[in-house]
Amino acid sequence: MNLSKLRSLSGDASFRKFYRNKNKIIVFSKKDTRKNLLIYDAINKILIKNKIKAPKLISQNYKSKHIQIEDFGNLTVYQKLKKNNKNKLTYYKKIIKLLNLVQKIKTKKIRTFLGSSYKVPKYSKKILLEEAKLFLDWYIPKKIKKKNQTFLKKKLLLVLKSLINKIKFSSKTFVHRDFHVSNLMIKNKKLCVIDSQDAVFGNVAYDLASLIDDVRLKTSIGFKHNIFEEYIKTNKKINVVNFKNDFEILSVLRNFKIIGIFTRLSIRDNKHNYLKLIPYAWKLIEQRIEQNKKFIKLKIILDKY
Repeated sequence: MNLSKLRSLSGDASFRKFYRNKNKIIVFSKKDTRKNLLIYDAINKILIKNKIKAPKLISQNYKSKHIQIEDFGNLTVYQKLKKNNKNKLTYYKKIIKLLNLVQKIKTKKIRTFLGSSYKVPKYSKKILLEEAKLFLDWYIPKKIKKKNQTFLKKKLLLVLKSLINKIKFSSKTFVHRDFHVSNLMIKNKKLCVIDSQDAVFGNVAYDLASLIDDVRLKTSIGFKHNIFEEYIKTNKKINVVNFKNDFEILSVLRNFKIIGIFTRLSIRDNKHNYLKLIPYAWKLIEQRIEQNKKFIKLKIILDKY
C-alpha cells in the first residue's frame, strides 16, 4: 500500500496512525502494538451489537498491521460546539441518552476478526491507582525539586489510595473510558462513538466524569452541574450520594492521570501539543477538591507544593 497517495489524518494520543482512502479509514499500528487493532475492532463490534453507532470493519490485514474501517467524516461534537455552542445543552442531553445506552451493555465477550475470543477487562481499583501514579512518575520529576520528590510521592500515594478506597460502586458497568466530545462524531445527524479500544467494565460514574470534566472543552461550573443533574434525572434509581462521591473522586483521579499522560507524551514521545491542556486539568482538580471534606488531605499537600 502506497501511503504517500493517502491522506493522513490527525491521530490520537496513541501509537496508531490514520489515513483516509476514499470513503474508508485505514488504521495502522506498530508491529509490537498490532494486538490493539484486534481490541479496537472487538469493542466496536460490541457497540454495534448493542445498537450504538461505531466504525464497522471493512477489511483487515493483520500481518501488515492495518485494518480498514467505516469513515464517519470529520465532524466531531467538539468541533461543532467550538463553531457554535448555542445548542450545547441540546447536544449534551443527546450525549447523556447515548451514555445511558452505553451503560446498558452487558456483552463481555466477542469474537475478533482472527477468530479468537476477546473478553472486556475489569477496571479494578488497582488499575485506577496505577493510572493515577502516572502523575507521580512523570509530572512530579519534571516540576518538583529533586530533594522533595520522594517525600511528595509517598504522601500523594497514600492520599490517592485513601480516595480510591472511598469509592462506593463496584466495577459492573460498561465504561468507554475516554467518553468526551472529541470522541463523539456526527454523521447524518446521529452521534457515533470512536476511540473505544480501552473500554472496560468499571464504575458507573467514570464516563460521566470524563464527559463533564473534559480538559479539551471548557464549560462553566453551572453547566457542569446541569449536565450532572440531567444524568441523575434519567437514572432515578441510582444512589445520588454514592454516585456524586464516586464522580468527584474519579474526576480527580482521571485528571491526575491525564496530567501524567500528557507529560509523558511530551518527554518520551516528543508530542508537546497536549501540554497546553494541563493548566485546565489542574483547574478541574481544584474545582472538585475546593471545600470538599474528602479531599482535605489532598488539598493541603497540593497547596504546600
